[in-house]
Amino acid sequence: MAKNVLGTELELCCNKPLTGYFRDGFCRTDQTDRGSHVICARVTTKFLEFSKARGNDLSTPRPEYNFVGLNHGDCWCLCALRWAQALEAGVAPPVKLSSTNIKALEFVQLADLKQHALELN
Repeated sequence: MAKNVLGTELELCCNKPLTGYFRDGFCRTDQTDRGSHVICARVTTKFLEFSKARGNDLSTPRPEYNFVGLNHGDCWCLCALRWAQALEAGVAPPVKLSSTNIKALEFVQLADLKQHALELN
């Protein structure tokens, strides 16, 4: 079973919209996940604008990929490096620690995730 950044069992991130690299609601990953979609975040308008400006439009629906498009407040398994870039730019969205895969710690510091934790705010 996958673990979260707190060392306990990885919890569901979101099933509406259905998220995760495997579209099972969990921020699970494997070697085929080049983006490391391991950080469960509640996206904000500022983050969505930031991501779109960097070539990853998460707000526009893409029916051909069965993607409904995200809105402010939706939860989504984000690529760890994109979240790190957003952190550096001051627009990192809040995260759900219990649903953020322990693999995220290969890219970001636990202290940074905790500063943006939904559970602690």
